[in-house]
Amino acid sequence: MFKFTKIRFFGVIVALGIAFALTSCDMSTPTHVGNDVVAPESNLKPVPFSALPGWKQDDVRYALQAFRNSCRANLQYTGRVIPDAALVREKCDLMPGAGADVKTVRNWFESHFQAYRVYDDTGHTKGTYTGYYSPTIPACRQKTAECNEPLMAAPSNPAQYKNVPKKKIVENKIGRVLYWANIVDVQNIQIQGSGLLKLEDGEMVKLNFGATNDMQFKSIGEQLRNRGIKPDGGYSADAVWKYLKKKPSLAREVIYNNPRYVYFKQAESKNVIGKLGTPLSKIRSIAVDDSIYTVGMPVYINTNLSDGRKFQRLMIAQDTGSAIRGWIRADIFFGSGDEAYKFAHGQHSSGEMYILLPKEYVNVKQPK
Repeated sequence: MFKFTKIRFFGVIVALGIAFALTSCDMSTPTHVGNDVVAPESNLKPVPFSALPGWKQDDVRYALQAFRNSCRANLQYTGRVIPDAALVREKCDLMPGAGADVKTVRNWFESHFQAYRVYDDTGHTKGTYTGYYSPTIPACRQKTAECNEPLMAAPSNPAQYKNVPKKKIVENKIGRVLYWANIVDVQNIQIQGSGLLKLEDGEMVKLNFGATNDMQFKSIGEQLRNRGIKPDGGYSADAVWKYLKKKPSLAREVIYNNPRYVYFKQAESKNVIGKLGTPLSKIRSIAVDDSIYTVGMPVYINTNLSDGRKFQRLMIAQDTGSAIRGWIRADIFFGSGDEAYKFAHGQHSSGEMYILLPKEYVNVKQPK
């Protein structure tokens, strides 16, 4: 059973304590007053923290640790919700120390941020929450009958691969081949955006997201459904991958019909790296639509897990995804391993979203 309440928090503190030993514990009034956030006023409505379901029960210390990673990144202030950069930096400077207790951390978020309930463009407050994880797949250094698809690093010139479909990229080896794996496993790791390779001699190699060809993703499961093919177990990712491994010709056909291609880069660290270029935090990082949100900000979500349990917690928007589009749409990062796989592949639920923005913003204005 996936444990959400008994993570070794103080182990994280030990790992991060030195790096953040000089982090300020100053809870004083900020000196910087930011400009009003740029966002359509109909999409964000301010609410008290008491309106966030389960807010008082969440151990927000874990979210604070994830937010530290955002503060280390070079945030790109883009989208439709653009907070004032200087004010966000001040929040980072005023963050409680790594040893702060949960009450102190909760008070800090309440003192420094305003919660906004998010509405979509039709006025609804419910959106979709899916999940992703970092898989481990068998791989080879050379092409074999089983390892039949390359995992590649991107060329230095993006013009060589941008808007070039997957089939052409693979057939023409547009990129540098890193390793080889089964085509179904390659498609899975491309969807997840990172993964761990287990090579023939037992060596483990970490691949992180490198680049994409910017082409639209075409669902493999939907392709099977449209052909009238229903794998045992339905259209879950697990059922689809198992079915396609038994049908290699069909697998190649439908996978190449998905024109989107993901490149990788080999990493020394086993951490999963998100859009910000910093490590993702298990069940505290989410992927959001970066055409709407500035990636790096705190987001509170109220939804359910695949086993029916409530999932009400403060997350940090630290990643993006080609299928993650919309005001109330997020992908929950579940970590690595079999347990993460189970929850990530089963996750598909409805829920609410609240974004936290620096409290000094007086209101939310229409962009000029």
